[in-house]
Amino acid sequence: MRRAVATPPRDEADLLARAEALAGRTLGYIAEERTVAVPPDLRRAKGWPGQLLEIALGATASSRAQPDFPHLGIEMKSVPVDERGRPREGTYVCTAPLSLNGLGSWEDSWLRRKLRRVLWIPLLGEGPPGQRLVGSPVMWSPDEDEWQLLRDDWESFAASVALGELWQMDGRRGKVLQLRPKGANRRSTTWTLDDGAQWVQAMPRGFYLRPAFTGAILARALILPQRRVED
Repeated sequence: MRRAVATPPRDEADLLARAEALAGRTLGYIAEERTVAVPPDLRRAKGWPGQLLEIALGATASSRAQPDFPHLGIEMKSVPVDERGRPREGTYVCTAPLSLNGLGSWEDSWLRRKLRRVLWIPLLGEGPPGQRLVGSPVMWSPDEDEWQLLRDDWESFAASVALGELWQMDGRRGKVLQLRPKGANRRSTTWTLDDGAQWVQAMPRGFYLRPAFTGAILARALILPQRRVED
């Protein structure tokens, strides 16, 4: 019987070859191969597809603050897409510290480190998790224009957080990024400043890439998955 977690990939080429070998497979097939239980739905297991792919590809970061493949400096992101390859939702990148100096500088930001090199894996289908299909992987690093868009949004959000303007931000803010609530439940809170410079509790926030931004990345190289015979 195969061990659940694969050994870490040797290099980027090895990682990409492993991801390409999964293309056309269902998540159910991969889960059975790795002896991983399949949830009946994703209502309480939203992160399950990504976790399964991390197991199959040999990711080692777990929940630590580093890329999924730290020895390669590569982050992996699974992206639910429709039949035309368009992302169905925003893509979570990382949490956003809400303290006065928590976000720090753009050059040292966790978001920038996460997005230096990304392995995108599209997932097709809306049915039971085990029936969803893995698409062809896309390896990506932001080009100069993409970095500038990301930086402009990040700096705008960072300035608003420092000024206590968190309450004024909604999903319309940001060209390619969004700063959205990110907590286990409504009782999850963190500390931040309000516009009166008083410390108050608020829901944690996370950075998300807008679907249009992610969709443009995938569109440059995306090949929709063709189901493979699973024997």
